[in-house]
Amino acid sequence: MELTRRSLLKAAAISSAMIAAGCTQKDVATPEPKEPEKDPVEVEAQSIEPDEWKTSVCRYCGTGCGVLVGVKDKKVIAVKGDPDNRSSRGLNCIKGYYLGKILFGKDRLTKPLIREDNSKKGTMEGFREASWDEALDLVASKLREAHDTDPNSIAFWGSGQQTIHEGYASVKLWKAGLQNNNIDPNARLCMASAVTGFMSTFQSDEPMGCYDDLDMADVFVTWGANMAEMHPVLYSRLTARKLSDPNVKHYDLTTYHTRTSETADHVMVFRPQTDLAIANSIVNYLIETDSYDKKFIEEHCQFKAGQENLGHAMEDDYDTTEAGQKANDSWSITFDEFKEMVSKYTFEYVSELSGVPAEDLEALAKEFADPNKKVMSTWTMGVNQHTRGTWMNNLIYDVHLMSGKISQPGSGPFSLTGQPSACGTAREVGVFSHRLPADLVVTNPDHRRFSEMIWNLPEGYLDAIEKPGYHTIQMFRELGNGKVKFLWSMSNNWGQTLPKTNRFRGVDVDGKGVIDGFIVVSEVYPTRSTEMANVVLPAAMWVEREGMFGNAERRNSIFEKCQEPPGEAKWDMWTMVQVAKRVLEGKKIGEHDSFDVVFGKYGPDIWDYEKNDLIDDHEVCVRLFEEYRLFSAPHTHPNPAVQELGFKLKTSAKELGPYEEYLKQHGMRWPVREVDGKWMETKWRYAHGKQEEGFDQVGVETFGEVGKYKDVSFYKSNDKRPTIFFRPFEDAPEIPDEEYPFWLCTGRVLEHWHSGSMTRRVPELHRAVPEALCEIHPDDAAAIGIKDKDWVIVKSRRGETKVKATTTGRGKPPKGLVFVPFFAEEALINDTTLDAYCPISKQPDYKKCAVKVIKA
Repeated sequence: MELTRRSLLKAAAISSAMIAAGCTQKDVATPEPKEPEKDPVEVEAQSIEPDEWKTSVCRYCGTGCGVLVGVKDKKVIAVKGDPDNRSSRGLNCIKGYYLGKILFGKDRLTKPLIREDNSKKGTMEGFREASWDEALDLVASKLREAHDTDPNSIAFWGSGQQTIHEGYASVKLWKAGLQNNNIDPNARLCMASAVTGFMSTFQSDEPMGCYDDLDMADVFVTWGANMAEMHPVLYSRLTARKLSDPNVKHYDLTTYHTRTSETADHVMVFRPQTDLAIANSIVNYLIETDSYDKKFIEEHCQFKAGQENLGHAMEDDYDTTEAGQKANDSWSITFDEFKEMVSKYTFEYVSELSGVPAEDLEALAKEFADPNKKVMSTWTMGVNQHTRGTWMNNLIYDVHLMSGKISQPGSGPFSLTGQPSACGTAREVGVFSHRLPADLVVTNPDHRRFSEMIWNLPEGYLDAIEKPGYHTIQMFRELGNGKVKFLWSMSNNWGQTLPKTNRFRGVDVDGKGVIDGFIVVSEVYPTRSTEMANVVLPAAMWVEREGMFGNAERRNSIFEKCQEPPGEAKWDMWTMVQVAKRVLEGKKIGEHDSFDVVFGKYGPDIWDYEKNDLIDDHEVCVRLFEEYRLFSAPHTHPNPAVQELGFKLKTSAKELGPYEEYLKQHGMRWPVREVDGKWMETKWRYAHGKQEEGFDQVGVETFGEVGKYKDVSFYKSNDKRPTIFFRPFEDAPEIPDEEYPFWLCTGRVLEHWHSGSMTRRVPELHRAVPEALCEIHPDDAAAIGIKDKDWVIVKSRRGETKVKATTTGRGKPPKGLVFVPFFAEEALINDTTLDAYCPISKQPDYKKCAVKVIKA
């Protein structure tokens, strides 16, 4: 069974990719693949056995698939699925199958580069090679100069692709060493609305369920989630569950027909933004039919309303406006008030708004109303990349809380992550501009006091960062406006992936750009971001160092180092600490040298003073992790004050096990605790593990008390009661009109990941999908006078992109909507997108803006 599924998945991925391309290489003018210098040896084909297989985890999406890496003569030669990884069970998707080849692109960056000709910014011209000492001295001097002149003029843009250790180190350098909150991850572009949704509803981040729910659910609801292409290994479990029981149903809510829609029982194509109304109609039905879970709500929930009519974050000063400052405001309401508020969302009204037939809306609502049905909701960017993304997350939780379908095997809301460690790095360790590690936030004085004790900082030291720093969009806007004078980006490609890209490449229609900022980019390959840099620092990638990723089901997994990086490329941890040593030299925190407090003998002690370098790589990871886990397990701290305040903050609910145990078990899902001498993971949060069938391990989080009903305790929620929010329908910031008649939706495809900087250097993946195509409805194409593979211009009020059109792609957009993926650096579709964002999460909306399509 497993072999058949694995073979089918691989074969389907390859064939669908070739079909989707719709043509052969000779039919189109496409970039040549950036071939590796030497392909890794395929073990099955070449019959060359590795010297050893090392444990690892995939470098791409947030599924967290386990892989085993074959090493021979200290070089990676093969990759295969890890059957002992409990997230993926030995499966990999087509990207994972060729994962090892991302290490061997012929244009790897191997030496530091310094730009000498600033007039050529925006290209890879004007650079010269430099020594590491020269590059580090220059970066440190520019960082220190900017910081000493104006502490608010520096910024760091991190990533859900950094390891947990690297993310933690960057947080400590920026927030403790430099007393600066202008640090944010690219997860702001993909998971921020999920974070603020979790935090506002539950006061705790990350899902309560796990992937096992996919094997148990009776009903699946995908809300803006093309799992077949974005999370194919998880999708295989969904389809396997459907095959195992003909009564299992799948409802796909989407703005256009995708590969995921092909196997759904009900495809509900809605007008963009009206998912807000659809969720409200389900809640209204549960109330009107008296089919909500009264006992669960009485014992566990509270009701609130929030600020409405927030407008849209088009302007740079939006956050300072009255609407922007009130975005988080909320107040308690009664159930009767809530009932009245949602009463307008009848199926007839919502059908008229959304275009979804009323009978389909009712069919979905009845699934939630059925007490005998286990319902699992999943969502990704269709919900999160939304100008009301936080609201939409809240509404999905509303539906599950109202029906009592939460924290149970096979039943619950599940946010799927986009990056390998968006959960573990960006969220858990606090890389966001408003956060500290382990659900702590900079605005809470108790959280700051606790962090000071963990980090050995004087009391009151972190009051300098009591206000959130620049979030991502604000950070880059201020880079263009000249307020940010120094930016360091790591493990991301903002020059291609930011919305309204042309503004941030110095050619904005308003004349704003980033040309004058001093930009440092740590990267593996040349990208549209390295083109904008003053200094490019060559980085080790994936298994060229040790690290840990945290995936979407709370599983933290270690990947072992398998080979040395090429040339002079270095581990980002080494680079950060080298810069820190230079920048913090001569500065004090209390009575101690600043560097010592951050990374030296008064910090996690990862610096070897004798050799003036990091200590052993593995030991660095262990020591950083051991300090980080104090935020989650304060009772292990020798300071009683830390233990007492830690108990008060209840951060120990995320207690993490010893570092080596994660490697031994091929990853564990937190909360992790020692039970009878064994380190155990938790499958379902907030739930008692001994009362219901299906819980085979302890499920109560530390300090979490069992509730009265269904054995749950939302112990972190205010009064232990998560919030059911009223969140109304409000329309999108930009709606198609006579001049710009199409909706534009952007996203990914199965074969390429994000900006394609890795996958397009894998020949097999590049040949399968060699270029980005604009998917358009045949009737719309005919009206414009275009045929398949004709060049078109996709144009918005912000910019335009030249791309080929197709009516025969794997996606089937409805009339009036076009889809263009963003992986192609030669077709910057994000030049056209809108940088309006959710007022609460600050996450921009890539899924809907108004464009025109013109034959080129």
